[in-house]
Amino acid sequence: MTEIQAPILKVRNLTVDFPIHKQVVHAVKDFSFELNRGETLCVVGESGSGKSVTARAILQLVAAPGEITNGQILLSTETGETDIVALGNRGEAIRKIRGRRIAMIFQEPMTSLSPVHTIGHQIIEAIRLHETISKEDARKRAAALLDRVRIPNPDAALDRYSFEFSGGMRQRAMIAMALSCNPEILIADEPTTALDVTTQAEILSLIRELQRDRGMAVLFITHDMGVVAQIADRVMVMFRGEKVEEAGVFDLFENPQQPYTRALLGSVLKLETPGPRPTRPVSEQPIAQIKDLSLHFPLNLGILGKPAAYLKAIDGVSFTINQGETVGVVGESGSGKTTLGRTLLRVYNPTAGQVNYWQGDGSEVDIANLSRRQMKSLYGEVRMIFQDPHSSLNPRMTIYQIISEPLRTNTDMSERQMLNRVEDLLTRVGLPADIGDRYPHAFSGGQRQRISIARAIAVRPRLIIADEPTSALDVSLRHQVLDLMRDLQSEFGLSYLFISHDISVIRYFCDRVVVMKNGKIVEIGDVAQICENPQHDYTKTLISAVPRPNPRLRADAPA
Repeated sequence: MTEIQAPILKVRNLTVDFPIHKQVVHAVKDFSFELNRGETLCVVGESGSGKSVTARAILQLVAAPGEITNGQILLSTETGETDIVALGNRGEAIRKIRGRRIAMIFQEPMTSLSPVHTIGHQIIEAIRLHETISKEDARKRAAALLDRVRIPNPDAALDRYSFEFSGGMRQRAMIAMALSCNPEILIADEPTTALDVTTQAEILSLIRELQRDRGMAVLFITHDMGVVAQIADRVMVMFRGEKVEEAGVFDLFENPQQPYTRALLGSVLKLETPGPRPTRPVSEQPIAQIKDLSLHFPLNLGILGKPAAYLKAIDGVSFTINQGETVGVVGESGSGKTTLGRTLLRVYNPTAGQVNYWQGDGSEVDIANLSRRQMKSLYGEVRMIFQDPHSSLNPRMTIYQIISEPLRTNTDMSERQMLNRVEDLLTRVGLPADIGDRYPHAFSGGQRQRISIARAIAVRPRLIIADEPTSALDVSLRHQVLDLMRDLQSEFGLSYLFISHDISVIRYFCDRVVVMKNGKIVEIGDVAQICENPQHDYTKTLISAVPRPNPRLRADAPA
């Protein structure tokens, strides 16, 4: 545990408002807290609770039309305190604080890093913005920073672009940039949400190590209570823009005072144990059988345009999905799990192998060798749920148009029949039946994912490929969506191929699990056996990297 020191930041009665359609949404309401030097304060809550808005307000980065309408943000100085609110969001004074005294790591480094400038250019620019230093010396410091965050061959990495880095490497580059001017406060806004568990563990360890070395205060925003349990000194719980509860990490987990906090922790613990298996038919009859499937992407075109090498995204994969069964696929980023799902739907054409699928009429087809025209007839039976419902739903289409689109292309229903089916589907996924004329932006992430599920089951499919369908959701919504998918499975006899990097979700939801690494299957078996008694070292590493929602398991926990 960190030794608590004097406050470096005091937030007093902060209110942030967003005027929308002649109404005012109070994103943050009369919010107060203190951040002490050298400590890690975690802010948790559901999507829309005001966590990220609070973080952005501290740096005067609230997006228009939002504005700070009340309160103070007091930053300690050698002579007293500076009110960041009074500085406004422009001008030399606030620019000197951003990056120099308070730095921020954002959730998605791909959108935070410039794609047209090298990593080195961006870090060097940040250093020279705040310090009088030569370009050569700034480059040496930038290389040292990349080395410090464990990016291999840092001198060469400086001259690479963000799109040449993996997700974990981009996040390390963001951390290097944030630390380039030795800030006193680091704000980390969901910095590990998009990362697999092993990369997440590395990033969390890195942030803790850098904090100890530099004595930084860290304001860490997350919806992952496992992460909170491992890194927090104190925890603040937010709900609808207000502080619900604040306590030390051990007190909060072991003796939560508020019903909302108890519900939040209950949702986490529910995912910590295998879900109760409802009575449902799981046949020994396969619905899909994958045999020696491979997909190789050509690299480094050589003489006469012939590939000099190949990336083996999928390399000789074989397994079976039985009717009514849920098979999970787990692995790190780059393991081939998402590519596998898309190859089964022929988004990619496989290099070799078979995908034998048994249709509703009992006939067998090899998806790997079907033409595009033949595949169209299968899209009513095999559907996909994507990871990000924000990007997978057309923002220009109404909810009715989105859900009815597969009905329009795969059935001969009348408009009245489609309207009735859409209303029934919305009800089944826990949404009001009368929202068909609204657009995706009017809904939360959890609601949008329910809409995606309604679209996927609209044509009564038999097999659904779900690609990280809950990773973008906070924990309280996660188990709700999983329970919904399980209920629909029981009702319609669905089979699932469930792709995820979250072991706790796999354990809760799946019957069997396939573990992938570098395009190959390293282990396959019953979900309880794999999660409780893994045989392969890679599987053991994956499971050990999952942050457990119990602060007593951390190395610095008191006896």
